Amino acid sequence: MNTPVTVIGLGLMGKALAAALAHNGYPTTAWNRSDTAVPEAVTQLASAAESSPTMIVCLSTYEVMYEVLSTADLHGRTVINLTSGTPAEARKAAAWAAERGAAYLDGAIMAVPQMIGLPQAQLFYGGPKDLFESCAPMLRVFGGGTVHLAEDPGVPLLYDLALLAILYAAGQGLAHAQALVSTAGVSATEFQPYANAWLTHVIGPMASLENARAIDEGEHATDVSNINTNALAIGHVVRASRDAALPVDWLVAQQAQLEQAVADGYGSESATRLLDYLRKEMR
Repeated sequence: MNTPVTVIGLGLMGKALAAALAHNGYPTTAWNRSDTAVPEAVTQLASAAESSPTMIVCLSTYEVMYEVLSTADLHGRTVINLTSGTPAEARKAAAWAAERGAAYLDGAIMAVPQMIGLPQAQLFYGGPKDLFESCAPMLRVFGGGTVHLAEDPGVPLLYDLALLAILYAAGQGLAHAQALVSTAGVSATEFQPYANAWLTHVIGPMASLENARAIDEGEHATDVSNINTNALAIGHVVRASRDAALPVDWLVAQQAQLEQAVADGYGSESATRLLDYLRKEMR
């Protein structure tokens, strides 16, 4: 028999998680703060959060989780928290759960609800490795990219926020690009094939394992595109954007880093050298 499980929170993601568990043979109940439609095949809408030995928590914030589970008996139960937040919040929640006698994993979902259950859905977990291994058959129904990253419960959300930083930077860049070409009457539909090719063949390869190793080893030599070239190019983008009355604050910050790297004598190196400047600002 598969372990009975309760899903706490039936937002868009919570419903997808509950449905995946139920369809994969896990006796599934669900709990929500407000009335909501129960996903197909879910056993019932539980009246108590602690109706199963294992809880999957997917709420809006950690504070909401504390509120919802404030009166629940967590002793001897397993809490798997997939609520979005920060690494510090995850570590605090792990200590909070331990004080209440609960086993605890913190996780991050790098997927939209429609991807739950698919091979490409990535889900990251942190906490005791043995606890993850015992729950892994159940957790893998959510996605093929289910991995345990660290004993530190804050690491999954660190990955989550790092990947979201890429998402928002790319989203800002795409919106800016579409606004820029629209000044010549070019539609987003017309521009899309070129943006897609650029993302696939130029931007995507920047995240290659080869580049990652070079960064880790502090090797910034390049025969592709150096800081001198990029400092000139971003200057053109900034001037054209200003001519089009588009906001350039986010570009100016990058331009300043590139120009500083040139001034420091790194013009012939790869733009990966800029990571050193970010790390200096962290200190």
